[in-house]
Amino acid sequence: MGSVLDEILLKVQGDLDARRAHLSFEDLQAKVENTPLPKNIMPTFQGRDVCVIAEIKRRSPSRGDLAPIAEPAVLASMYEAGGAHAISVLTEAHYFNGSIEDLRAVRKTVDVPVLRKDFIVSSYQLFESRLIGADLVLLIVAALEQQALECLIERSYSLGLTPIVEVHELSEVSRAVDAGAKVIGVNNRNLKTLEVNKNQFLELAEFIPSSVVKIAESGIRTAQDLRTYAAAGADAVLVGEALVISDDPGKLVHDLVTAGAHPSVKHH
Repeated sequence: MGSVLDEILLKVQGDLDARRAHLSFEDLQAKVENTPLPKNIMPTFQGRDVCVIAEIKRRSPSRGDLAPIAEPAVLASMYEAGGAHAISVLTEAHYFNGSIEDLRAVRKTVDVPVLRKDFIVSSYQLFESRLIGADLVLLIVAALEQQALECLIERSYSLGLTPIVEVHELSEVSRAVDAGAKVIGVNNRNLKTLEVNKNQFLELAEFIPSSVVKIAESGIRTAQDLRTYAAAGADAVLVGEALVISDDPGKLVHDLVTAGAHPSVKHH
C-alpha cells in the first residue's frame, strides 16, 4: 500500500503534465523574464524575532475540510494586518483544494513575502512559482531523490526564490543539509502516516546547523506553542489549521507575532 505522499505525488505529476501541455517550458521561461524579482525574506528570518508564516489552507488529507476561504486575498490581508512576516498559500488542488489563482490573488493584495506551498518535483514548477509571484517555495525531502533535491534547491536560488526544505525525520535533516538547504522546515506531521508528533521539531532541531534557518511546521495553535519551539531554536513557525478555523484569524496572528517579538524568546 502506497503512502498518502505517493498518492498526492501521482496527482501532482498528472496536473503538471496537463499544464506543460498548455504552456511549454520554453514559453514559461520567456514569460518569467519580465517578472519582478522575488522578495528576499532571509534578513527577516535571521532577525531577532521568531517569524510567523500564516497559511491559507482550505482542507488537508488528515482533517478534511477546514474552511471554505472564498476570498483568499481577504484572509491574507487579515494576516498581514496582524503582523504576519510571510503568507503561505496551498496551491495543490486535489488534497488541499488550493490553486495557483489563490496565490496570484494573495500576491496582488499583500506586500509581505508569499510562500508557494505545494509538492514541487520539477523546475517547471519553480519557473511557474516565479510567474505567479511567489517569493518562497516548499521542497519536500521525502518527495525527492537526492539529485533532484540538489538541483531544485540550486535552481530556486538562481531564480531568486528562497526554498524551505522540509524534513520530518533525522535522515532527511542530513540530506537537506548536504543538498545545500539554508532554510529547513521540520514538519511535525509525518507525510506518510499523517500523524502529528509535536516533539518532532524539538528532537530534530539540535541536528540542524546553527547557520541554517529553522522553521517549526504543523501543530502550532497558541503563543505557548510558539514559545516552546522558539526555546528549542525555531527562527519561524508556520501556522495553518489553527488560523483558518479561528473566529478571529487576524488576532491570533497578532498574538503569535507578539509572542515571537519578545526579546528573550529567540534562542541562539
